Amino acid sequence: MATVDEGITTDSGIEISPVYRAGDLGLPDPDPGAFPYTRGIYPTMYRGRRWTMRQYAGFSSVEESNARYRHLLERGTTGLSVAFDLPTQLGLDSDDERAWGEVGRVGVPISTVDDMRRLFDGIDQRAVTTSMTINAPAAILLLMYQLVAEERGIDAAKLGGTIQNDILKEYAARGTYIFPPRPSMRLVTDTFAYCARNLPVWNTISVSGYHMREAGCSAAQEIAFTIANGLAYVEAASAAGLAIDEVAPRMSFFFSAHSNLFEETAKFRAARRLWARLVRERYQPSDSRSEMMRFHTQTGGVTLTAQQPLNNVVRVAYQALSAVLGGTQSLHTNSYDEALGLPTQDAATLALRTQQILAEETGIADTADPLAGSYFVERLTDEVEARALNWLQQVESRGGAVSAIENGFVQNAIAENAFRRQIERERGDEIIVGVNRYVEDDDVEVPVQRIDDEAVRGQIERVRCAKSAQDRVVVDTALARVTAAAHATDNLLPTMREALRTGATLGQIGTALRSVFGEYRAAST
Repeated sequence: MATVDEGITTDSGIEISPVYRAGDLGLPDPDPGAFPYTRGIYPTMYRGRRWTMRQYAGFSSVEESNARYRHLLERGTTGLSVAFDLPTQLGLDSDDERAWGEVGRVGVPISTVDDMRRLFDGIDQRAVTTSMTINAPAAILLLMYQLVAEERGIDAAKLGGTIQNDILKEYAARGTYIFPPRPSMRLVTDTFAYCARNLPVWNTISVSGYHMREAGCSAAQEIAFTIANGLAYVEAASAAGLAIDEVAPRMSFFFSAHSNLFEETAKFRAARRLWARLVRERYQPSDSRSEMMRFHTQTGGVTLTAQQPLNNVVRVAYQALSAVLGGTQSLHTNSYDEALGLPTQDAATLALRTQQILAEETGIADTADPLAGSYFVERLTDEVEARALNWLQQVESRGGAVSAIENGFVQNAIAENAFRRQIERERGDEIIVGVNRYVEDDDVEVPVQRIDDEAVRGQIERVRCAKSAQDRVVVDTALARVTAAAHATDNLLPTMREALRTGATLGQIGTALRSVFGEYRAAST
């Protein structure tokens, strides 16, 4: 895999320039790496460094998930992406009666520091960047990861990776929240401050449009609602005493790539430009990195079909193509069998190979922003940005992202668009190959990943044993400090870290926070 800027030619002997400038076509537009970053945040983009190839994985047990990570690393993935099961996402231990039936089903169960230790057994945390899709209890999982690294003699200040930590989109679209919005925002900003002092190269939030797109919003809404949330986090950080240049350079974003190749490419270009302009106008940062939108992309899970599942291989390839044409910094390609179950090992490997073929065989990584200057793409970029700005203004007219979520505006906008799209599919106005057009009676059967129930039972028993072995006086004292910090205004992460060091579990810390913050219940409609 090329990692340096070398001379590149096509098979016809045509030399490819690292950058094709708009001036060559008489179109005034800055180079890649220059404000407002429409064409990418780095001057030569993938000529100097490829995007990070991540494959989202986690299931059954820490041992099986660890084996999948090792398999992917051996086959060339360049970053890990951890999927947690629903109990973990909701701050519940595996042995909690509320977790029954969900342990290990859609991700890996993590209740203790020892679980995290086993998950990364034999994996050098210095050599990989790790993305963790975790939100409400994100701070606790990050602290576990830090503790495991420090046990191994790794300087936490050098740990690289990302926690999603984007609680606002949970209320808008996904639903794995625990606490009400305001204390949840406090946890986010406490994490910003803690990481600024202790994990300075860690990305403290991945502001996610992906899940809102999965719930049904449009490409323009995806940009608008994601940027609105990003601005809300900046404002919350400012209220907590953090300057823009302490927060924004460690923010990343997360978008979906759907099947309209040109609109998706334009969406990524427009998102970068809109974010850069808004940050510069509103906050006047000194550090140019504060204006740069760095983002991860995942191909559209909701676009995958259970009918004719091999068609998903093609969908994912085109969606990945749009992400790379749009300048993503990292990418997850979905496996073709995900409409049927968790990815099998073979399907996950093929999804990784899709990225590797894009990087090494197609030539799209040879020059920055290869579609720049296209009349169609440039016009689409302008149109998507304008529509996104309109939606953003509607959010801000309602008091900003937090208020717009609390009063249901964002949720209703997403639901209305989802309903419209579904009607179009049912009418056949939007064609889904194999579903409402080119349907076949005899469908291909593909293997489905099975959850190891014995491994799940072992996980539950291990958590029970860990709790039995706790020094109750020490653990209860540490948990009382967490509760006291939650009542006060202290940064919560140092006390949660100490609780973990005593052997407290994810669920026990979550219970301590619930006792102060309460639990959020969405208003019934």
